[in-house]
Amino acid sequence: MTADVPLSPTASRATDRRGEASPFALGLLLRQAHWRAAAVMAEALRPLGIELRHFAVLIVLVDRGATVQRDLAAATGSDKAGIMRVVDDLERRGLAVRKAVPGDRRARAVEITPQGVELFDAAHVAAVPLAESLVAELGPGEPEMLMDLLTRFAYPAGAEA
Repeated sequence: MTADVPLSPTASRATDRRGEASPFALGLLLRQAHWRAAAVMAEALRPLGIELRHFAVLIVLVDRGATVQRDLAAATGSDKAGIMRVVDDLERRGLAVRKAVPGDRRARAVEITPQGVELFDAAHVAAVPLAESLVAELGPGEPEMLMDLLTRFAYPAGAEA
């Protein structure tokens, strides 16, 4: 199926430029960077018996404290069913617990346990050398600059969180 998109006679064609000049290049580059970072961080978590999806929830719980499941889903980019499976896994491992939310009989807040905090700390210790290897090719100050740029890119000023 071909779209009938008119091309003006003076317009250049997308095929006339190199791939990195494509408006899609940034997204593809960010995807490659994500895959590389995710693979390295998964290596740090593997001996601890959890996956990145579990650790993402633990990060939110450490940062925010007890958090309602729907807010966990939004904070981690998960859907309702996916977050329930992750929280189920964390509960089975004794890393998190669900608690009733006062005033809302249907809502459950998730809270990290002391065992979850221990695992969270252990994961950070294991991740330090791997994280350093991710930025080994960058010069002095560039890892911090990269974090700043990505933070501003991901969370633009004035955008809804």
